[in-house]
Amino acid sequence: MNKKTALLFGATGLVGNLLLEELIESGRYSLVRIFVRQATGIDLPGVEETVTDFSDSILLEDRIRGDDVFICLGTTIKKAGSVANMEKIDRDLPVKLAKTARRNGAVRIAVVSSIGAAVSSRNYYLRIKGEMEQGIKEAGYERTVIARPSMLLGDRKEWRTGEVVGKVLMKTVNPLLSGSMRKFRAIHGLDVARAMIILINGDPGTVIAESHELQKAAKSW
Repeated sequence: MNKKTALLFGATGLVGNLLLEELIESGRYSLVRIFVRQATGIDLPGVEETVTDFSDSILLEDRIRGDDVFICLGTTIKKAGSVANMEKIDRDLPVKLAKTARRNGAVRIAVVSSIGAAVSSRNYYLRIKGEMEQGIKEAGYERTVIARPSMLLGDRKEWRTGEVVGKVLMKTVNPLLSGSMRKFRAIHGLDVARAMIILINGDPGTVIAESHELQKAAKSW
């Protein structure tokens, strides 16, 4: 197997942090390039860190070079401060990075979106995610994976009260979600990370995977 270079955006988030570990352990990649706003202190063989606020187009054009792209970027309305700022972070930035990597030769991409994402949604969050997905699809990759997890389980570095309450409730609700409702099952970030690596290495085309499909893919890890 010819080992490749992975580009990872969002390495400090719940899924991104787990994804970094799995990319290293998978043995598929000789180099993992991570792009972060603040230095992480990560010092591991095969990991190259670029600290950037993503405004320097020349720097990004030079550094964003690899085979497989993994995007795990996202924020909350509280942190963003407004829907307009959320659009810049959750929609515009992922598409910009995807297009830059594609110009530089990347051929496969996997991005974290959300269950219910749709351009036509009246919910601003789901609309933004839907518009982000559309932009990623239009970037022209040979293989595109859109992960649409429901509630994410796992330890975040930041406290989200609503999410903590939701996780407690989902422990009871999850077993009751069957059939067409399986896509709403909560999923651990580790399963999402592993599924992204498995799915990105599939045949050419576009795949949209919801929670139950991500869990199924992760089982082949």
